[in-house]
Amino acid sequence: MCRLALKTSITPFSPYEVLEAMEAMQEGYDGSGLGLLLRGVQFTDFNYDKDKQVILSGIAHSEEALQRFNGHMESRGFEQKYDHEFQVNPELIEAKDRHKYIVRVYKKPTGMGEEELEDTLLQTRLFLRRDGEEHGGDFTVFSFWSDVVMIKEVGWPLEIGDALSLNDNRIMARVVMAQGRQNTNYGINLYACHPFFIQGISTMTNGENTAFIPIKEYLEGKNIAGYTGYQSDSEVFTHILHYVVRKLKLPLQAYKHVITPLKNEELEVHPQGEFLKGLRTVCRRLIIDGPNAVIGTLPDETSMLAMDAKKLRPATVGGKPGTWAIASEMCGVQALVPDRDPALDFQPMREHTIIIPPDRKELLIWTQFDPFTLPQAA
Repeated sequence: MCRLALKTSITPFSPYEVLEAMEAMQEGYDGSGLGLLLRGVQFTDFNYDKDKQVILSGIAHSEEALQRFNGHMESRGFEQKYDHEFQVNPELIEAKDRHKYIVRVYKKPTGMGEEELEDTLLQTRLFLRRDGEEHGGDFTVFSFWSDVVMIKEVGWPLEIGDALSLNDNRIMARVVMAQGRQNTNYGINLYACHPFFIQGISTMTNGENTAFIPIKEYLEGKNIAGYTGYQSDSEVFTHILHYVVRKLKLPLQAYKHVITPLKNEELEVHPQGEFLKGLRTVCRRLIIDGPNAVIGTLPDETSMLAMDAKKLRPATVGGKPGTWAIASEMCGVQALVPDRDPALDFQPMREHTIIIPPDRKELLIWTQFDPFTLPQAA
């Protein structure tokens, strides 16, 4: 199994805190990789403005790749405002082709509406990925969005944190997701490392998605930009969430109804049973077969946790007003929020979705048997 950890707080904190929590759960993974997503980002040496600027995260594996990347960004009209220089300890990095870890801030292009800008950011990320792959994998891009930094690397989480000096507090965030990936199904590939990301939506998963192929084929058949790649069977969870909230324009609660719909006899007595029967029919190819625990975040800093019906992958949520944590094990939650009341920790069952709203005042325990607000018909 993999191990997952998420911390969300109204006060920005160091991602190194989450890596220390991963260390508490280290018996659950093999050190084959670390993925980090930081949301609500602050830099100590740059005044970042998420309303006016976007951040690109990736790795240039050679000077040639870096120069080609610079040319691409300039030709596409992106004006660089800040280049974060990690204090790298190369002796702690297993891979030897890491020419430059990239976290760069660019001015948002002018004259674009929000939808056009979001499409441009997605298309640029996809172009950079294809370009890197066409040049022998010499450039890897993880995210290009407002207020998000992503870091992925091979090795043990805490060791990677030390290698990139993430304990120097030069990058802080209000939400940090981390996964120590156990490499069970695929070769080591940074694109296969959780969390996954598309247009501000990110998820990471502990488990194995045995329905991967039909889900992948269904998503690819939609011809929606970004539903490509799939170096991991878990990446489809991110794209399903994107499809539910951005394409179908349904609330977050509908995600659980898509991936693990209720049984017929349960829908017969559900207050929204007729709608949910239709949703299940339309999205039946997106039903997952676990076991899986899915942790995700949205652009507004909402965090969520959902289990599949088998509930054979552990996850616990706990915290206090202002600060909450989700982790694969209780000791991970304890490491992230030690001053909470542990008696209030919660382990969701197969029908639950745990939602931590952006205000972080409390966590919401929602079940599939509860109604939710449907969008108004146009």
